[in-house]
Amino acid sequence: MAGNSFGKLFTLTTYGESHGTALGGVIDGCPAGIDVDIEAIQQELDRRRPGQSSIVTQRKEPDTVKFHSGIFEGKTTGTSIGFVIENTNQKSHDYSHIRDSYRPSHADYTYDKKYGIRDYRGGGRSSARETACRVVAGALAKQMLKGIEISAYVSGVGTMKLNKPHTALDLTQIESNIVRCPDQAMAKDMEAYIKEVRSKGDTVGGIVSCVIKNVPIGLGEPVFDKLHAELGKAMLSINAVKGFEYGSGFEGSTMYGSDHNDAFNNDGTTKTNFSGGIQGGISNGMDIYFNVAFKPVATLIQKYETIDKEGNTVEMQGKGRHDPCVVPRAVPIVEAMAALVLADYFLLNKLSKL
Repeated sequence: MAGNSFGKLFTLTTYGESHGTALGGVIDGCPAGIDVDIEAIQQELDRRRPGQSSIVTQRKEPDTVKFHSGIFEGKTTGTSIGFVIENTNQKSHDYSHIRDSYRPSHADYTYDKKYGIRDYRGGGRSSARETACRVVAGALAKQMLKGIEISAYVSGVGTMKLNKPHTALDLTQIESNIVRCPDQAMAKDMEAYIKEVRSKGDTVGGIVSCVIKNVPIGLGEPVFDKLHAELGKAMLSINAVKGFEYGSGFEGSTMYGSDHNDAFNNDGTTKTNFSGGIQGGISNGMDIYFNVAFKPVATLIQKYETIDKEGNTVEMQGKGRHDPCVVPRAVPIVEAMAALVLADYFLLNKLSKL
């Protein structure tokens, strides 16, 4: 299986399955001398871990990260950084009923047809549990990117949308509720809605928005390696993501050019920011902002029809512990992938100036 690594200079390679003994990764390309706050990295993992609230999967995993290399006396050494996150609360028997059947909209069918074998326990390698490794690497990347602020939040659950620009929100309130929505009234309504959906054995999708502040001018490469293209790839690599838009996004297609153009101020900043902080694939110093759309979780705790390996129609019902809505736990994952992209382009930018 290829495709287990991300990045060009600042790279992450992950390994492990949802119900294996552990997950882990190797971070390459991190410069020497970066101060490492292990506690801050663990706090990022705690934001993603299961069992943290009443509206997420109740799998109880501490998700404690252990570093094995590349860090000495609190600083990076410039060598490969290896880490592991042990799985401690697997309930693999919850998945025995899908050994020979395919869950709709999961990777079960495609993995089986491509490789001729699949780990049906929680989806194996296709499980979103793999994203814990991304959060570790992203948290380290954040510590390298001093002064750059990356803030993701839930802006939509189902048909409920927070129709406010990020400039009108108090982003310090993101962690003040279990939905991770900075608007308290909307967060309360979203929480009630997710609980209602869960009570019906169903699931619902949503949107995570992200804002990146204090980005220096010049990150990104023209043509095929545009900054927004790499951000799009990073976000679309996250489990359950179905869409990505930055700046004015799809709404910009409805505007006149005379309204959409970002006129300059004398200091090079712009009066508006429909470009989303990126022009010509290169950061322009304004806030970078984008939306990431997540589909409803495919596993339903209700009966439905599917097929088995022989093509027979069979009845199935989801078992085990699953999120009724992934977006609250996806917030730190979106931030982590954004940090990995920026760390990579920060190093690429320095290299291009040598």
